[in-house]
Amino acid sequence: MSVSQITPTLFLSGADALNAALVSRKGITLIVNATLSHASPAFPGVECVRVPVSDLPSARLGDHFDRVAERIHGNRDGGTLVHCAVGMSRSPALVMAYLMRYRGVTLCQAHRWVQDRRPFVRLNAGFWEQLLQYERRLYGKNTVRVAAAQEPLTQREPPPPLPSRLTLVPRSPLMTRTSMMSRPPAMTPANRRRRGTKIGGV
Repeated sequence: MSVSQITPTLFLSGADALNAALVSRKGITLIVNATLSHASPAFPGVECVRVPVSDLPSARLGDHFDRVAERIHGNRDGGTLVHCAVGMSRSPALVMAYLMRYRGVTLCQAHRWVQDRRPFVRLNAGFWEQLLQYERRLYGKNTVRVAAAQEPLTQREPPPPLPSRLTLVPRSPLMTRTSMMSRPPAMTPANRRRRGTKIGGV
């Protein structure tokens, strides 16, 4: 993936973008390597800082926020490149921590700043939680709320349709027109007189 310029002297990328031509062109004098498996190539006049953390929610990336931010801030001689494997989770989180500490922005502003310049950043949930803790430590409050992951709407079953007010209830077989017509008339006093039935008495 490409190299993203965060500030005039701060760059963010994946490991595959790292080469001598890039280092020379961008004036890089400090490289922050936030991977476990990618080796740090030696370039003349370039210092390398290792952050050996895996891209897992349980990884303690937050333990390195202060150290990395201080090194980035203290690099006055040239540019800084922060990279992880693909530049989507570990390295953006480190850059956001630096922006909060030394550029005086909130976590919400830092995330927008980085995402505007690198739209495909995707931090894992554990790194978000560690950035929230870091923001609370710096500012005493949080400006971002991480919502719980939800199932995509397309995978949800549609709710059952609401019954219409005009829904017809099937008639009982005993209540059909034919059965109503064939039912013997009720015995009323007038009917009994017609049939010769005595009403009352013996």
